[in-house]
Amino acid sequence: MSHATRPFDTEGMPPVVPYIVANEAAERFSYYGMKAILVIYMTKYLTDMNGDLAPMSDGQAKTYYHLFATSVYFFPILGAIVADAFFGKYRTIIGVSLIYCLGHLALALGDGAVGAQLGLTPRTWLTIGLTLIAIGSGGIKPCVSAHVGDQFGSKNEHLLGRVFGWFYWAINLGAFASQLLIPSLLESHGPSVAFGVPGALMALATVVFWLGRNRFVHIPAGGRDFLQEVFSRAGLALAIKLGVIYAFSAMFWALFDQTGSAWVLQAERMDRSFLGIDWLSSQIQAINPILILVFIPLFNYGVYPLLNKFFPLTALRKIGIGMFLAVPAFLLSAYAESRLATGATVSIGWQLGSYVLITAAEVFLSITLLEFSYTQAPNRMKSFVMGLFLASVALGNLFTAIVNAAITLPGGTSRFSGVEYYLFFSAAMFAAAVGYVVVARLYQAQSHIQGTG
Repeated sequence: MSHATRPFDTEGMPPVVPYIVANEAAERFSYYGMKAILVIYMTKYLTDMNGDLAPMSDGQAKTYYHLFATSVYFFPILGAIVADAFFGKYRTIIGVSLIYCLGHLALALGDGAVGAQLGLTPRTWLTIGLTLIAIGSGGIKPCVSAHVGDQFGSKNEHLLGRVFGWFYWAINLGAFASQLLIPSLLESHGPSVAFGVPGALMALATVVFWLGRNRFVHIPAGGRDFLQEVFSRAGLALAIKLGVIYAFSAMFWALFDQTGSAWVLQAERMDRSFLGIDWLSSQIQAINPILILVFIPLFNYGVYPLLNKFFPLTALRKIGIGMFLAVPAFLLSAYAESRLATGATVSIGWQLGSYVLITAAEVFLSITLLEFSYTQAPNRMKSFVMGLFLASVALGNLFTAIVNAAITLPGGTSRFSGVEYYLFFSAAMFAAAVGYVVVARLYQAQSHIQGTG
């Protein structure tokens, strides 16, 4: 069956948006559910070939976790080239989704009898599973968000901001549900079930996306024209110009993604009885997506219009505000850590304040960068530029992994105290935010929408 290769001539919302949003919710459930329990699995549940506990130290687990996150956000560059030059976004997404499903299967096998019978250690299954998931994400991440934008033309491009908001809302709905459910499954049913359920949701996400295949606008791969455009003087100049913005924003991700590592390990030492609920340490991450669900409409209809009354709230200014807001989020964590160091009982409620700040920063920065990246990219380079944006997340996580590897001593102890650790990242974030303000003043924005040339 032939597919539309240009956006439909409509002023309303494209009818395929529900397929993309539902797919994204299920896929994000699988990813964030697996990621939510990763550090706890590595430090509490990981076994050797005989089934005896052989956990990693906190420092080793944080290094492993952030190296995985680095891979997840580095592979999109390769996935974008494959999609934009050879197979197109839709076929790339479907193909790597199957690899993604195999990754979840490997994680589930790692703690089971079948995995042991195949002669591989749980740590080997963990490595295989995370590698396959990282490759799968490499094809999906740059393509799905660009595929959303491809459904819009010149008549309905004004709805792009709204649909990217819905898109982000779907991501966080899936994340919220999984970050509450999967840690409970780990505690009650063990790693095989806890990793298996996200795998089932990834399979569902693939089916939902396949069901929309005949309704999507399929922008053809650019082939040689894409490669020539990317590596032309103008293409490389754009990559460098955006790359500078992304390089400074990378520090935000160095802090933000520690909600799944350092903040989880901090929560282990806190009083987790809060609001009448005894929370698991890895469940606290669910605060972020539920705040996102509240903050998106609050910011769109309240915060942004209010700020616009005082100064023009451009995309670049939103990004800068987000970077500065991340600093006090980690300073609050430093304060909580200082009290823990004295032996005081510290409520998990202290992390709520940090989550409010880091989530507000995320709304200002991440959603804005998502739309900004799409509009700044020439039409043939949409997925590639999304890959560059995601590489900034990889860069931030690589920085965190290197820092943790450098400060972790052979016995598993750290060269930094807990307070020093959080103050170091707070200072690095502040320096990056100041540097960003300088380069953002020099940036000249542009706009490229499918169907407009």
